[in-house]
Amino acid sequence: MRRMALVAVALATCLAAGTAAAADHEVRMLNKGAKGFMVFEPDFISVAVGDTVTFVPTDKSHDAESVPGMAPAGTTPFKGKISEKVTVEIGAEGVYGIKCTPHYGMGMVALIVAGKPVNLEEAKAVKHPGKAKKAFEALLSQAAP
Repeated sequence: MRRMALVAVALATCLAAGTAAAADHEVRMLNKGAKGFMVFEPDFISVAVGDTVTFVPTDKSHDAESVPGMAPAGTTPFKGKISEKVTVEIGAEGVYGIKCTPHYGMGMVALIVAGKPVNLEEAKAVKHPGKAKKAFEALLSQAAP
């Protein structure tokens, strides 16, 4: 009887460990933040595969959209609507470039890193307009192993 109870406790512990909930990371879209004007805050987000990232339009006239060429192979691009919250599930290991479409050239970008940055070189090769170029250079340098 005691042995069965120990087996039941061990099984319950294993099941509980295997069903840990994924985390949700909140990113605010701001007209002005700690790093200046037109920013995602935070702009560098480390997550686990399976986590979600929710982009919150704290100020109006912002969106969040994946940058073509800056996501792991096989992942689905996304585009949020202006002034609306969007939640994205991170489905694969790698780096994900994010932009606010209206303010992309002003440098309103963010980088999500899930696990190992397996597509880092491909992401570095993507061309960006205006201030987004320097912003992504700084963010991608943080993702380097």
